[in-house]
Amino acid sequence: MARSASSQPTEVELQILRILWQSGGATAREVHNALAAAEAKETNYSTTVKMLAVMLEKGLVKRDESASPQIFSAATSQKATQRRMLGDLIDKVYDGSALSLVLQALSSRKATAGELTEVRRMLDELEKSRLPRPDHE
Repeated sequence: MARSASSQPTEVELQILRILWQSGGATAREVHNALAAAEAKETNYSTTVKMLAVMLEKGLVKRDESASPQIFSAATSQKATQRRMLGDLIDKVYDGSALSLVLQALSSRKATAGELTEVRRMLDELEKSRLPRPDHE
């Protein structure tokens, strides 16, 4: 049965996407070599090719067939993928509450001073964007 194009990437698919985001595009051999370098265990080249085929079917990657060998690239940017996955996580695990996610994230691991500064900056920006603007007539 074919998988939906909206399916979330698996952990291995995310590893492949990270390689493609970093490189901007790669052949199946280059993806395989990068995976092999990142993992302690050796993977088969045919497994990498199969993973890319599944990812193509799911709409996670694109393939440039005009190049030889074919070049694979991520179908969406890293930021767009992260946003989609985070939105799904918020909906499924936190009942749609971004606040619950943020509170859980900040209480589960110690944030650095720099991270807390960035959170405060983002909150200030969000607060400013929500303030009513005076009418200039």
